[in-house]
Amino acid sequence: MSTTKTRDLARPAAAQAAPAKPRRGLRGSPTFNFWLFCGPFLIGLAIFVYAPILWSLYLSFFEARFTVTPDKFVGFDNYVYMLTNDDFVGSLGTFTAFAAFIVPTTWALSLGLALLVNRLRFMRAFFRSVFFLPTACSYVAASLIWKMSIFSGVRFGLMNTVLSWFGIENIAWLSDPNPPWYWLVIVTARLWLQSGFYMILFIAALQNIPDELYEAAAIDGAKPGWQTFRHITLPQLRATSTAVVLLLLIAAYQAFDEFYNLLSKTTWGRPPLVELYYKALGESQDYGSGSAGAVILTVLICAVTLLQGKFMGFGRGEESK
Repeated sequence: MSTTKTRDLARPAAAQAAPAKPRRGLRGSPTFNFWLFCGPFLIGLAIFVYAPILWSLYLSFFEARFTVTPDKFVGFDNYVYMLTNDDFVGSLGTFTAFAAFIVPTTWALSLGLALLVNRLRFMRAFFRSVFFLPTACSYVAASLIWKMSIFSGVRFGLMNTVLSWFGIENIAWLSDPNPPWYWLVIVTARLWLQSGFYMILFIAALQNIPDELYEAAAIDGAKPGWQTFRHITLPQLRATSTAVVLLLLIAAYQAFDEFYNLLSKTTWGRPPLVELYYKALGESQDYGSGSAGAVILTVLICAVTLLQGKFMGFGRGEESK
């Protein structure tokens, strides 16, 4: 017993205090944790996003009527048909004009709201929430409210009631394309639904502008208001403005819910996605032509986005601005 105790006392203290090495199994590895959390998402993305995109590209080169497993290869015939189809080409032209109007309007309204809310000294969080809440509203629900309550064609609709106070006759907002009053309905609904989200982006960008810039401008004699906004605020919002414009452009060409619910089955005022919906899922069920139109629309969105990003300097370094 004494010999054993002597050996234990002679053993180095460092050896006695050395902790046991932790056993790292598969569960403790970063690779396992990555696939555990990201694996289901990546699998869902591959099955529900990438696989349909690739299959749509495949169908665009085949004659696929009433079937998604075609065997007759037609090459680029579906693309030629869609590019010469008056309804599809007309929807692209019409909604290019729609994007040219709705994008700057939403940008200006969102920036204006952000400037107003950011300058508030009290209840800032309340007004931020009020303007942002419509973003959480369903496009379908908002479209039905606009169609059945605000812009209803009968005299009991809110807008027609207000117009009757000034002696103006009832207007068929969504039933008559001449004049195209339906654009007012669609634009107001989209402004109400989208402006709050982009307002939050602009508020975040405004709060990142250093106060020293405004102080230096005041020392140099810059007047508060338009002069300060033009030479300091707007240049500092360039990156955010570019991102907002790109998102608005993509959203304009992907418009579907409000048009489908507001205009029902009318043949005028259809966006490209609604036109493709009736082409692929209508009476003809032409999946080949519908897929070709979807590919054309995707390429158009990518081209417009890249051109807009190039024009506004998206991704350009600070030194090259």
